[in-house]
This record gives sequence, C-alpha cells and structure tokens, in this order.
Amino acid sequence: MSDTMQVAENLVYKKPKTLLDVAMHYCPGCGHSTTHKILCEVIDELNIQSEVVGVAPVGCSVIAYNYLDIDMQEAPHGRASAVATGIKRVLPEKLVFSYQGDGDLAAIGTGETLHTCNRGENILIIFINNGIYGMTGGQMAPTTLENMKSTTTPFGRDVKKMGYPIKMTELVAHLPGTYYVTRQSVHTPANVRKTKAAIKKGFEYQRLNKGTCFIEVVSNCPSNWKMTPIDSNKWLVENMLPFYPLGDIKVPSKEEN
Repeated sequence: MSDTMQVAENLVYKKPKTLLDVAMHYCPGCGHSTTHKILCEVIDELNIQSEVVGVAPVGCSVIAYNYLDIDMQEAPHGRASAVATGIKRVLPEKLVFSYQGDGDLAAIGTGETLHTCNRGENILIIFINNGIYGMTGGQMAPTTLENMKSTTTPFGRDVKKMGYPIKMTELVAHLPGTYYVTRQSVHTPANVRKTKAAIKKGFEYQRLNKGTCFIEVVSNCPSNWKMTPIDSNKWLVENMLPFYPLGDIKVPSKEEN
C-alpha cells in the first residue's frame, strides 16, 4: 500500500476548505463551532461555495462571517430571515441560509420568522437553541425551560410570571409555507452526523423551490449554564431534550421529491 493510500485510510479529521483557519471566539464545548464545521463540510461536499449566501444577525452567531469562506451578510437583530428573503428574491439562483440563535429568532425575530415561513420563502433557516441569551450575559430567552436559572431568573423561570418556553419548530411546522422542518443536536458524534444530513437536505430541497426549510439545533451553553462542557451535555440530555425532542417534524412526501 502506498504512503498516500495509508494517509487517506487513516484520516479521521480534515478541516473543510470553506472553514477559515482562524481562532474562533466560541466558548470551549459550545455547539456553534461544531455546527459551523458540518455546515462547511456540506458546502464543500455539494460544491456550492460560489452559490451559497449566508445571513448572520446579532448574537453569538454575529461574526460567523469571520469563519466561513462564503458570501455572508450581517443582519440587524432578529431580521435575518427578512434579509435572507430579500437576497433570495433578488438572486433566486443562489442558495440562501440564515444562521440564528434562539434569543434572536424566537424573541425579537419571532414576527420575521413566522411570516417568512408562512410565505414559504425558499430559504434555509438554521436555528441554534441553547435556551438562553448567550452573547449578552445569560438572560432568560423565550426558549428557557421552566424552572431553568438564568441571570434574569436566578430562582428559575416561573411560567406564571414569565410564560412558557416556546417551541418555534413545532409552530413553523404547522405553517403551509414550510417544506422541511426538523430538530437535531450536535452533542454526540451520532447526532452530529444526523444534523449534517439535515443541513444537506435543507440545501438540496431549496433547489426544488417548494418552501422554507427549518432546522433547529438543540445546543449547550457551558459558560452561561455555568457548567463544564461535559456536564452541559449531560444537562442537555436530561433537561433540554425531553422538552425539545429530536427528530423530523415535517418531511416532504416521496411524491414531492
């Protein structure tokens, strides 16, 4: 066996070419970095670097454009799906996605999100849900679980005063404009593979011009949850996933494909 063949055979990791070789600002153990990696792997494997346009709003995702070697556009807080809509309508041949956190998409951006999905805009929305405002100090988000502590709910979220956590993915799945809706995670290798497959489908379905694809990624936030990365993944499994169960919620029929 040649040296080249041996190297290829033993290769367990290769940085995607569309993932820039720069230090990331994400905290150790954060799911954003893993999601960036598999997003870039999909872009490489589909060979769509020149076709794809991403939109990142305010939040921990705000400087995703520092890491992804693709065309990126920053959007005001909560307006990523609106900006993505404009880009897609002006450049319909492009593959457009937004990359948003829960504080952005499910709070200030709730209206934009619901109306984008209801209109069936032909874009992909990638929604990172860690149940908290990550960038601004760990405040309660619309997705914060009941009794979950945050900097603004130090004794836990009281649903009588603060309302219930919102399940955006189930909400948009009911809208006629959505084509593919799923909830995944990146806390284990097996789940990383499933999320990567979902992102790939999201781009492939966009070519069909059938409506909005929506992928929620349930993630951790070790720093604001005040846990180690390992403990935060355990907490995610024990607390986040029972409320935000993983799996496809709305999938195209075989006839539609």
